[in-house]
Amino acid sequence: MVDYRIAPSILSADFARLGEEVEKVIDAGADLIHFDVMDNHYVPNLTFGPMVCAALKPYSRVPIDVHLMVEPVDDLIVAFADAGANIITFHPEASRHIDRSLNLIRDKGCQAGLALNPATPVNVLENVLDLLDMVLVMSVNPGFGGQSFIPNTLPKLRRVRHLLDEYERCSRRWISLEVDGGVKPENIAEIAAAGADTFVAGSAIFGKPDYEAVISRMRKELA
Repeated sequence: MVDYRIAPSILSADFARLGEEVEKVIDAGADLIHFDVMDNHYVPNLTFGPMVCAALKPYSRVPIDVHLMVEPVDDLIVAFADAGANIITFHPEASRHIDRSLNLIRDKGCQAGLALNPATPVNVLENVLDLLDMVLVMSVNPGFGGQSFIPNTLPKLRRVRHLLDEYERCSRRWISLEVDGGVKPENIAEIAAAGADTFVAGSAIFGKPDYEAVISRMRKELA
């Protein structure tokens, strides 16, 4: 049985009440808190820095899943690890030395991940699987919340899951497969069937009046 995880993205939360929002969505059943970091350089938007992560850490009883959409990445890897991140994911295009950046994350005691944009090929993963705890497949182009799911993500998820399953057969080591962008109760079962086990959802959760009802419906669809 796959251990599915729901990771609400605070990019869609009420910024004036972030601590309260984090507590509320965890009480509603969140498994992770997804933290979208954008620098107005790698992507055309500007969001949170490590000080916000550190401020929210006391409010989170679940792991903080930091997705770095920044360039360069290494200094912010250190800063977010020190701020309390548990999982740190970055984009291969944003690092001159992917292996070095992944090792930096692991050396700081965090789980390490690579994020693949819609046009990023899957084979970028092949030489660094031993350093990965998670692969994040973007199902929208990064930069903004509230976008629609890109249908071609489904065959890409299947290719990534096949690669990770083959690696697990040889290494006996599981790598999680996360998906981010346009995830909602209406499509989460189809996305899971393609191989994802961790689901980032922003406006689908924070845009609704009852967080627990949405997360419960997602779990029902996954079951």
